Amino acid sequence: MNKKSIIFNNVSPLDLSLTLDCGQSFRWSENPDGSWHGVVRGKSVDALIENGDLVISGDVNEEDRMMWYEYFDLGRDYESVCNRLKADKWLSEAVTAYPGIRILRQEPWETLCSFIISQNNNIPRIKGIISRLCAEFGDDAGNGDFSFPSAEVIAEKTAEDLAVLRAGFRVKYILDAARRVASGEIDLKQISSMPIEQARTQLMKINGVGPKVAECALLYGFGRVEAFPVDVWVRRIMDELYPEGLPECTDGVQGIAQQYLFHWRRNLD
Repeated sequence: MNKKSIIFNNVSPLDLSLTLDCGQSFRWSENPDGSWHGVVRGKSVDALIENGDLVISGDVNEEDRMMWYEYFDLGRDYESVCNRLKADKWLSEAVTAYPGIRILRQEPWETLCSFIISQNNNIPRIKGIISRLCAEFGDDAGNGDFSFPSAEVIAEKTAEDLAVLRAGFRVKYILDAARRVASGEIDLKQISSMPIEQARTQLMKINGVGPKVAECALLYGFGRVEAFPVDVWVRRIMDELYPEGLPECTDGVQGIAQQYLFHWRRNLD
């Protein structure tokens, strides 16, 4: 395995703990030295913030630089976004408390499948199911890691094949999603650029994909930062703080605002 590193200078205030362990991705874990180990697009890597720089090492090559740049959303001016969000009292508190949160741009199929698995589930169990899915059906990525299996690979499996995942009722939804994506009925490449209402409608053609899973897939897998996933915590935030809807300062970046509010509100209790 290639052991080179890619360095992105001056990424502060990116916080890897807040970004990688906040429920938007399920294949990262913290190492004893404070770095983070993960598998992204079949590459086994470690990530570390060192003197304000992001260092990614392991199975990396310089030609992967743009992929990592996009994955960590380094092209977005988060300082400008946060300054805009501070026009609202509660968002000002949230972004001031947790300025290092970023929205990851993950591989669309993996994100869609992962959030199908996440339904009525807790994070340790989600990670366990995904780990078994990759170990059983993914490719060896070295270092004891495996790639996330493609939709085409999963589409050929049966419910009996997937019983090893111990995913319960979610198996039939995983298979339906894989078969629709593999057949081209759901074109993930088009979803990135189509109007968001149309994108939501396309994703919700998949059995088991409701509004929340669709919004999560759009936000974390397609870069649609206007998507707004609503879970129990976000519903509570809306009821308590924004009964008439989000403030105007969130327009177009509702998903980013949601991430700050979610983490802030959850840590108030």
